[in-house]
Amino acid sequence: MNTSRLVVLGLAALAAGGAAFLARGLLGGGTQKAGAVIVPPPVATAQVLVASADLTPGRAVTPDQVRWQNWPKNDVDPGFITAANNPNIADIVKGTVVRSPVVAGEPLTPLKIVHADQAGLMSATLTPGMRAVSIPVSIASLAGGFIQPNDHVDIVLTSQVGEASKRYRATTILRNVRVLAIDQAFDNSKNQKPVSDVKTATLELTPQQAERVTRAQASGTLSLSLRSMVEQVADGQGRVAAARARYNSENSESSSGGEVSVIRYGVLKPDSSAGGE
Repeated sequence: MNTSRLVVLGLAALAAGGAAFLARGLLGGGTQKAGAVIVPPPVATAQVLVASADLTPGRAVTPDQVRWQNWPKNDVDPGFITAANNPNIADIVKGTVVRSPVVAGEPLTPLKIVHADQAGLMSATLTPGMRAVSIPVSIASLAGGFIQPNDHVDIVLTSQVGEASKRYRATTILRNVRVLAIDQAFDNSKNQKPVSDVKTATLELTPQQAERVTRAQASGTLSLSLRSMVEQVADGQGRVAAARARYNSENSESSSGGEVSVIRYGVLKPDSSAGGE
């Protein structure tokens, strides 16, 4: 074998060895790179109070409707309610009412819930499209004091027949009206005032019903007749549907959709003669 052939064979062997070495290095490096696991640094969190279910405006907030949720600390808004300030959920939600709609998992803020001793509670308890109207009452006109917030009543007008007459007539002017408050009490447990001291009852009415009740007060005495709870439920959701439709119509330019409100004991039917009976 001549010298030139030996040189060629030697160079070929060296080239093959170099290629094998490079291939091994590349494959080994790729395997090592693929097997590397990058562990992200731990994210600091804070416990934020969120709704565990959808909350409807006007309803009282209970401890089972909210929960603590870990939240990235850098994303905690100053308005969020955190466990660092008060870890007792029962204390936080005691005496609060939903002011605006809250979806499950959404953090609660002072703009979403309101305390009974804060301004805005009455507007939070109203069904959209409805009005709150107060009328003077006495123990006799409150069914002996048994009428409480969230009960439903009929409104009876007692008026004199003729100026010189001693005859009187009683007429039911509205049926199945929701009682929002007795004096300043929005809940049965908060109505600690003696029945004999009660001066006003606040009712939830449509705008047309509010006008009718105001006129009736000028022509006679109004009394409230307590309805059976079975009747309250049986009368269903006709009036709240009508009120919601009216509310959505009035706000169609500024609102993208309706808002579902659940009333504690049902709502009254529309008045065929004056928006309520």
